[in-house]
Amino acid sequence: MELRHLLQFKDLSRVELDYLFDRTRVIKDRFKRYEPYHPLADRTLAMIFEKSSTRTRLSFEAGMHQLGGSAIYLNTRDTQLGRGEPVEDAAEVISRMVDIVMIRTFEQEIIERFAAHSRVPVINGLTNEYHPCQILADIYTYIEQRGPIQGKTVAWIGDSNNMCNTWLQAAEILDFNVHVSTPPGYEVEPERAGLFGTDHFESFADPMDACRGADLVTTDVWTSMGFEAENEARKKAFADWCVDPEMMVVAGAEAVFMHCLPAHRGEEVEAAVIDGPQSVVWEEAANRLHVQKALMEYLLLGRIEN
Repeated sequence: MELRHLLQFKDLSRVELDYLFDRTRVIKDRFKRYEPYHPLADRTLAMIFEKSSTRTRLSFEAGMHQLGGSAIYLNTRDTQLGRGEPVEDAAEVISRMVDIVMIRTFEQEIIERFAAHSRVPVINGLTNEYHPCQILADIYTYIEQRGPIQGKTVAWIGDSNNMCNTWLQAAEILDFNVHVSTPPGYEVEPERAGLFGTDHFESFADPMDACRGADLVTTDVWTSMGFEAENEARKKAFADWCVDPEMMVVAGAEAVFMHCLPAHRGEEVEAAVIDGPQSVVWEEAANRLHVQKALMEYLLLGRIEN
């Protein structure tokens, strides 16, 4: 098989994404029926963490075990990477000992350097710029809850961070629209987002306008990991960008709310929304497990027809 990585969302084609969503459904159905499925027996996943995590570690580690393989947790503070070993050298060694690697780190450049020297598939578990596995889970959750996402509208409210960037890439590939509303000074940077064009993206000064008629409303924390020094300034700047029940009303009764978690109720989202009837955040979190199993299976084995 050709060596493939998932470093950002646009590394996968629409055909591949449609296949992954189909496989996720099959794999999740087997899981729900308690049916053993071990296509990755004797395969090993290395999970390299420079940023802390709950959902990423749990979903990848549990997922690899459920597929019959094993997972090894590596924190950069406890490895030679934390003592200055070049990323390229670490990639050469680690990729000779395991079958697939997931990395959760800061700059996108780090994971790209690792992948360039890896003999095995590398998955982006999160960087400052992109979060492709989370958006895979979010889109699968929408499909599961409401059907095809093509032609729909996603309202992104808040910071133009790695989640926002990845939603914009996904819209280009899967043909849906993203309405983005950010405070002044926090707007989308098209080059950083890795956009192909702007046909599927529209900016709104007023978050209420961005939500109007949306099929999916979503947000994230105002201060992402690595930007903690800006926390107080961001709280002031983002005060009017809290997703509240009024925004969900203008979106419509069939709109769903998503958040990649962890969430700060009363900051980026009101409790009445995230704990309300339109919220699918728990289904969204659980689907990280299943969509990542489909991804690892695909990167290691290619297309499976059963």
